Amino acid sequence: MLAHYLEQQAAVSAARSSPEIQRNAREIDTLDNTDISDVEDIVKLLKPLKTATTVLCDEKESTLSLIMPLKYMIEQMDFIPHASMDTVHHMLLFGCKTPVSTRSFCVQGTCEDEASIMYAWARNAPPTKLPKDVGFKVGGNSGMSYFVLQIHYGDVSAFRGGFQFFSILLPSNSYLCPLQRQPFIAGIYLLMSVDTVILPGKRVTNADIACDYTSYPIYPFAFRTHTHRLGKVVSGYRIRDGKWSLIGRQSPQLPQAFYPANKEVDVKYGDTIAARCMFTGEGRTSKTYIGGTSDDEMCNFYIMYYMDSKHAIPFLNCMETGSKELFEHIPAEANVPITGATGHMNSMMHMGHSTVEKKIYIYFHLEQDSAWPQGSLQLGQVSGLALDSDSNLVIFHRGDHQWGADSFNSLARYQQRSLGPIQQSTILVVEPAKGNILKASGRNMFYLPHGITTDKENNYWVTDVALHQVSCLSSDGRDRILLALGEAFTPGSDSNHFCKPTDVAVDTETGNIFVSDGYCNSRILKFSADGKYLSEWGAGSSDRRRRIPFQIPHSLVFLPDRKEICVADRENGRIQCFIAETAEFVKEIKKDEFGGEVFAITYSGLIFAVNGESPFRSAPLKGFVINYSTKDILDTFSPNKKDFKMPHDIVETRDGSVFVGDAGSKAVFKFTTQKLHRSVKKAGIKVEELEGKAVGSLNLGNFFASHKGYSRQGFDQLSTEGSDQERNDDDSSDSENEEYSALPPPQSSS
Repeated sequence: MLAHYLEQQAAVSAARSSPEIQRNAREIDTLDNTDISDVEDIVKLLKPLKTATTVLCDEKESTLSLIMPLKYMIEQMDFIPHASMDTVHHMLLFGCKTPVSTRSFCVQGTCEDEASIMYAWARNAPPTKLPKDVGFKVGGNSGMSYFVLQIHYGDVSAFRGGFQFFSILLPSNSYLCPLQRQPFIAGIYLLMSVDTVILPGKRVTNADIACDYTSYPIYPFAFRTHTHRLGKVVSGYRIRDGKWSLIGRQSPQLPQAFYPANKEVDVKYGDTIAARCMFTGEGRTSKTYIGGTSDDEMCNFYIMYYMDSKHAIPFLNCMETGSKELFEHIPAEANVPITGATGHMNSMMHMGHSTVEKKIYIYFHLEQDSAWPQGSLQLGQVSGLALDSDSNLVIFHRGDHQWGADSFNSLARYQQRSLGPIQQSTILVVEPAKGNILKASGRNMFYLPHGITTDKENNYWVTDVALHQVSCLSSDGRDRILLALGEAFTPGSDSNHFCKPTDVAVDTETGNIFVSDGYCNSRILKFSADGKYLSEWGAGSSDRRRRIPFQIPHSLVFLPDRKEICVADRENGRIQCFIAETAEFVKEIKKDEFGGEVFAITYSGLIFAVNGESPFRSAPLKGFVINYSTKDILDTFSPNKKDFKMPHDIVETRDGSVFVGDAGSKAVFKFTTQKLHRSVKKAGIKVEELEGKAVGSLNLGNFFASHKGYSRQGFDQLSTEGSDQERNDDDSSDSENEEYSALPPPQSSS
């Protein structure tokens, strides 16, 4: 079409000069000389693609480079891919001074001199919008006189039988944008493995890269990962004074966009930048090497950063293999595969968005639904909460039994057996919207209920601290005990006994059972789905010389996307996470806001937690929403009228509602997301604010987990519980896109 327009340009000019047209036409819109020159350049660029089609038809997989001359100095641009992963595996945009050819715009190869990667795209990733006040410097005397777009095709069958338009990435304003001086200049730091060999059948092969940083400070604001089919997870870190700080971590099998980096991490002289790609050789019958075809592998971790324009370096790279001694200390999360659906990832926050699908961002906060429940539930001490397969709320409570000072002797044996089991229904299935009771069970079975969870068959796994047992019950209302672990009323510390076990978590894939044990023992036990003892472990630490034992591991949660088990270590006021299969320590989250105690946790992409009263420190009793990756507290919440007394367990439903069971007030509190603010502007997002997609109901857990490194005003603190004993403190009161602004470089960093 453009070529045809140029062919007709002489006729258009002649027609414009006609007196009749000039006399009758009020307004004539056409291209001026500058526009025509730009059209000529575009036609010159696209014309060779037709010839290239003939070549592509004979290739299985092809790589092609498009060369685009730059007419003006540019310091700000966006990247808008027009491509589909059905044909294109990935695209790379380079800037260079001397391309491999200036005679043809459609060639193989990139630059004669050093090529600077400016952007990378793969797997239908969305567009990228640079932060405000940040730009790439290209054209003019920048040392980059050409864009070279390298397209790696995975399937060229679309080109057979005739010319099909090539996939192309457009750096917008690349022709007409005037010079705009930016205080910060963006750049790309690429960490890449070049010598990794993945052995066939080997479950895990790690590609480790690390380089010392010896230049002016850089401030990462986005990251991207790239491998081919065998990559499971790619992680990037800054190492300073021996401490590993996460820049970004992602599955390369999900859309390979640039995602927001951990905003608290800068890089300065003397730091080390490191990355690990975890591969699997399962399913391969021969060695796999690093290479450019789809049968090869790649290990790339891209960091998009900005730095002061006075010291701007547009491209940095690291291809050095990291030492075994250095990578002995890499966080365990670097070897935990990330799973997830592409559709979910496309709903995540990116730095730019497709013009086809408008997204409006709304800020949310958890507030109590004071109208819930609409009727009375008549609960005793609420010790546990869970969700069934229909996302109904399951409440585990103690009826007319209470945990008091005389409940146990010094040997942890229960002293009130004469009372008999609780006669009320201790397990209630409640409709979460209004609080109506749907089902009741658990009569004459328990003495002092504590923790509850469900498995994929919808069975209940419960603990009873008086019985010192863990039991699996059917959920059909017939109160059938399918499996019992431990000896009734007999405390112990071997593999066949518990001592006041507190909670259960179930691996959703293997069915393995994890038990936190508990008030007397300081351990986590692992059993097979049929109750066979497998292993046990105690508290973890990144420094084995300073390992602090558990003090009442009180609550457990299984993280299905990370294959981890996290525990609320109550009296130590911390959350610790472990790889479920190996018990390897992953991380610890400990915050001053917890006040020294953490009672319960749950997970749905974010960690939700509650704290309790501590005899040593004073902190408000609250619920917390915590970013797993950055450990940041994103929000806090508490009841509007009555305060928490002893928040004891917490769950989050599919629609984002959060329920807290309180043993002290014998109640369950419901919290729902409230809309705080709506902001619609052009381009990405504000770094200092949290945003959510306003499409139906919002799952806060899934939503916040996708926003690594973003803070949010409003979520604060946690709570703990001194014990489960009843307290006698009755005097307690019952479209378009938004701008993503670059932050100024910090004055100092840790």
